Amino acid sequence: MKKQFAVIGLGRFGSAVALSLAGENCDVIAIDRDEAKVRSIADQVTLAVQLDAMDEKALKEAGVQNVDVAIVSMAGNVEASILAVMILKELGVKKIMAKALNDLHGKVLSHIGVSDVIYPERDMAQRLAHNLVMPEFLEHIQLSPEYSIVELPAPDFLWGKPIVSTKLRSEYGISIIAIRRTYRSNGEKKESWHVNPSAAEIIQKDDILVLLGANRDIERLG
Repeated sequence: MKKQFAVIGLGRFGSAVALSLAGENCDVIAIDRDEAKVRSIADQVTLAVQLDAMDEKALKEAGVQNVDVAIVSMAGNVEASILAVMILKELGVKKIMAKALNDLHGKVLSHIGVSDVIYPERDMAQRLAHNLVMPEFLEHIQLSPEYSIVELPAPDFLWGKPIVSTKLRSEYGISIIAIRRTYRSNGEKKESWHVNPSAAEIIQKDDILVLLGANRDIERLG
């Protein structure tokens, strides 16, 4: 059964979320007060509705109470964002995610029952800073202020070695949680994933290592 989502607020962030979910073959109800925004996305989502998110009756008629997750992306209007979350709670939506304008807004959203508070601008700024400071890392996911997951092209001193002899864990405190490997089949370049690889797995020249560890240890390796 397809997962069902409601995205309330179709600015750049909300529209991108709605289109990405639709691209993953999910049912998406896209909502905004602006007719032009609704019209621009209408043929790419399950249902696009022009309505005021403060109108509980209209939200119910759109079927928002039946979704698995509602995403509120109206951070520019703090009052509307908070009221929309409260209405969604009244409708019985079990999981609500919401975009926050700042830390205070985020605290209020958490207090009234938002499952996940999203800070897209701050998260993007942090990601950009990491990429500028450590360009050797292809991807960087911050799990907490102390720990991260990163993608790193296998350094040449690890080529041809089994994981057990790399001493990444003993010397750096870093674990290899997956390996992304490219290979050729019938002349085509393909990709395979080795999740939770065994200690005997040999690291190859063009491998991309997915590493988990403390930020200070990852920086030391980089």
